[in-house]
Amino acid sequence: MSHALKSRTRVKICGITDPYDAQLAVTAGADAIGLVFYEPSPRSVTVAQAAEICSVIPAFVSVVALTVDASPELIQQITALPIDLLQFHGNESPEQCAAAGRPYMKAIRMKPGLDISSEIERFNGARSILLDAYRKGVPGGTGESFDWDLIPIEYRHRIVLAGGLTPANIADAVTQVKPYAVDVSGGVEVSAGKKDQVKVVEFIKGVQRADTALK
Repeated sequence: MSHALKSRTRVKICGITDPYDAQLAVTAGADAIGLVFYEPSPRSVTVAQAAEICSVIPAFVSVVALTVDASPELIQQITALPIDLLQFHGNESPEQCAAAGRPYMKAIRMKPGLDISSEIERFNGARSILLDAYRKGVPGGTGESFDWDLIPIEYRHRIVLAGGLTPANIADAVTQVKPYAVDVSGGVEVSAGKKDQVKVVEFIKGVQRADTALK
């Protein structure tokens, strides 16, 4: 996909924990919502909670299920839900990601010294690659950003940019990186797992302003 063909930057609001916040994100213009299936996370949901959230998502809004080195049993339960994409956020191999039998996105944390181009090529079966900040022992949701200049130009058209994005910096992020999509969780919250309506709206408006300026 050539970046020249990308009409706009897609937006995923991650860490949704209840139907109200899901509807809030959809109303604000989100293209996708993210559900976290990782118990140590304050944004974690059960399969039953996820089913309730999925029930309020309309057509053409994607539901993404985030997992971290999940068991095959949990993956099986998740894929029984009406989700559109799996997001692997742990140490999963390309073979493990593919074994789930569903379209997937692989998260790569920008660890110092990482050969990012090789990692992206290693997961060439992924629909997209999500790049997030690295903090030892924390698989994501750190609220920290990383040096966007480290992202190779030739891959930016398929990158989902995450890590420390907020309404204050999102326009700069889109303008500088020109990613396929952006992913936010903590940057639009009033508390962990609870979204702030004003921040969600301002975040999406920031993306839209940047897209308009790039045309």
